Amino acid sequence: MFIQQAFKVQHEFWRYLIVSVLLFAVHTIAQIPFMIAIFMKEGPEALSGISDTADLLSILESNTTLFLILLPFAVALLAFFLLLKPFHKQSIRSVTTARSKIDWGRVWFAFLLWAILTIVLTGVDYFLSPEDYVVNFKRVPFLILVLIACLLVPLQTSFEEYLFRGYLMQGFGVLAKNRWFPLMMTSVIFGALHFANPEVDKIGNIAMVYYIGTGLFLGIMTLMDDGIELAIGYHAANNLIAALLVTADWTVFKTNSVLRDISEPSTGIDILIPVLVVYPILLLVFARKYKWKNWDEKLFGRVIPPTESEVQP
Repeated sequence: MFIQQAFKVQHEFWRYLIVSVLLFAVHTIAQIPFMIAIFMKEGPEALSGISDTADLLSILESNTTLFLILLPFAVALLAFFLLLKPFHKQSIRSVTTARSKIDWGRVWFAFLLWAILTIVLTGVDYFLSPEDYVVNFKRVPFLILVLIACLLVPLQTSFEEYLFRGYLMQGFGVLAKNRWFPLMMTSVIFGALHFANPEVDKIGNIAMVYYIGTGLFLGIMTLMDDGIELAIGYHAANNLIAALLVTADWTVFKTNSVLRDISEPSTGIDILIPVLVVYPILLLVFARKYKWKNWDEKLFGRVIPPTESEVQP
């Protein structure tokens, strides 16, 4: 039902292409303040000496960097909401869920589940391997971080969920008239857009298994649950706790967090465990709570356009 309801609005695929290009342009333009801040600190030659993304993210104070790299996502989310009506005659609700209204209980359940698990697992790892961490806590920078992260991280993750699991999932679905194609396409594109992250430079291309696998996990969650509420909650918890709890010199979120991970990242099992173990367990938890059924049909079945009487005027 989630993909099918896109047939009830203006769904020609060229509309999805134009809106995607416009959102890319808005996001790019909104990065100008970050570039200006770098030029003001380092001069116009700053970019010529930067060898990778990690160097770029290290020029400014970390809270300032976090604010400026998250700001474009907030602007792009606003632009997305403003473009839905003129291009598709579509409501925010219908690109969020197939239910009659957005289920905020699902958002909070996924958020709290993953936030609590992440904190517990990090605490266990800190207890077992204290040599891998140093305490990074400084009260004033941390409080500023909390303010920035709580305000902007959910907007950043919500934009990604609305764009990939909501908007493009529906767009590719009405184009292909099936479910597996939008699931694969949105996951691969989502993963590919993380290719420039410092984690990929540090760990290597195997990190793409994690990013594409995360896209698949969030996409499966969306198709099985007929909405992006669970994906919104999970993604917000994942990035927010990462920003506040543990940082590392080679991550995109290099913040004034409570702890700093000083260990060398693993290129093997640490990448595969979330994708092959953690994500399947979480899907089973959600499946049990929300009584998911017909997995084969929901993930691989056809998307049938509604009859004329079902289409809203």
